[in-house]
Amino acid sequence: MAIRLEDKKAIVAEVNETAGAALSVVLADYRGVTSGDMTALRAKARAENVHLQVVRNNLAKIAIKGTEFECIDSALVGPTILAFSMEDPGAAARLLKDFAKEKEAFEIKGLAVGGELMGAEQIDRLATLPTLHEALTKLAIVTQAPVTKLARTLNDIPGRITRVVAAVRDQKQDAA
Repeated sequence: MAIRLEDKKAIVAEVNETAGAALSVVLADYRGVTSGDMTALRAKARAENVHLQVVRNNLAKIAIKGTEFECIDSALVGPTILAFSMEDPGAAARLLKDFAKEKEAFEIKGLAVGGELMGAEQIDRLATLPTLHEALTKLAIVTQAPVTKLARTLNDIPGRITRVVAAVRDQKQDAA
């Protein structure tokens, strides 16, 4: 079915806006996946703030011009679904990686982050990134570690003095 020019412009504008705000994008071939499975994938994507978009390749190429995702131009071949991560760079990668494990027909084509196109085999680089909450937790632990170590060290000094005094006392009692 032919798309009117106004609709094409709206699609291009929407994808361009999404690409401009996104942190990463994952591309996948969705041939052979049922519409029910795609609906379930879209529901999971909404829950994780991942924007899924199926767009004609020529419209997608126009839409990504001027964004950091211009590098995916060469990967836009055949039926492609674009998964844009809006808050967490690894969210789309985790989502599509898990979905690809469940559905053999679903194939990840590539991903892009920071203006760099990566192959599908590098999905783990992005999927294993910690979420914002996990990263903040790790930062808090790393920041807290020196303070905890200092407190333990300062707390150990009176214990050491007590042990030295007790050892001197025992030595004097043995000598007497």
